[in-house]
Amino acid sequence: MADELPLARRDLIAARLAEGQSVASVQLAVEFGVSEDAIRRDLRALAAEGLCRRVYGGALPLPTKPLSARLGEGGDAKRALAARAVELVGRGELIFLDAGSTHIALVDALPEDFGLTVVTNSIDVAAAVLARQDVDLLMIGGAVDATIGGAVDAVAVEAVSRLAIDLSFIGVCGLSAAEGAGALHHADAAFKRAVMAVSRRSAALVTTDKFGARSPFRIAPAGAFSQIAVEQGAPQSVVADLAHAGVDVLTVGDLS
Repeated sequence: MADELPLARRDLIAARLAEGQSVASVQLAVEFGVSEDAIRRDLRALAAEGLCRRVYGGALPLPTKPLSARLGEGGDAKRALAARAVELVGRGELIFLDAGSTHIALVDALPEDFGLTVVTNSIDVAAAVLARQDVDLLMIGGAVDATIGGAVDAVAVEAVSRLAIDLSFIGVCGLSAAEGAGALHHADAAFKRAVMAVSRRSAALVTTDKFGARSPFRIAPAGAFSQIAVEQGAPQSVVADLAHAGVDVLTVGDLS
C-alpha cells in the first residue's frame, strides 16, 4: 500500500507536465504533504522515464518539436493563414515574428523587395529569414529556451523594449474572446506582452485547435489585437465572439 501512494502522486505530477505545466518542488511538497526529498525522488523517476526535464527547484515539460518540424503538421492550413495575414504588411515596415511554426510559413509569404526588416527571437524563424535575400534580419538575443525555440528572458525583454515595431505577429497557445490570448510558459507570456507594448499593431494567426486550448498564462485580451486571422472552418460562434470583442477577424478565403 505504501508503494501505491508515491506512484499515484507521480501520475498526477506527470499529468501536469504532459499538459505543458512546469512544477516546483516546494509547492508540490506542500500540496501533497510530503518532504521535498520525496518530491525530488518523484521528479528523478519521471525524468528517468523521459517524461520531464529536471531543473533547479523542480521540473519542466519536455521540449516540443522544433518549429521547422511542426511546420509539416497542418502545413496547408498554416500557409493559407500566412497568405491571408501577409496582406497586413506594408512597405518598409519593421515586423516582429514570434516563435511559431505558422510564422515560418509567413516568412515565405512576405512580398518580395518590400524593404522589410524582420525582428525575431526565434532561431527557426531567423533561419528562414536568412534564406531570403531581400529581407533584413534583426535577432533578439538572450538565453534560448528549448521549450519555446527562442529567447524570452530579461535580456530579450530589454532588447525588444528599445524598438518601435510597426506590426507584430504574436504566437498564441490558446485563444478565446472571454479569456484572451494565452501561453504555456510564464516567461513567454511576459515577453509577448513586452513586444505588444512597443508595437503599433499586433496580429495573431490562429489555427482552429487553439480555440479553447488550455493556456495558463495570459498574454492580452482578444481586443488588444488589431487583427486575428483564422481558418476558413473556424467555428462561427468563436468568430462572432471575437468580432464582438472588437477584433478585426480575417478569415482564410474571405478577401473582402
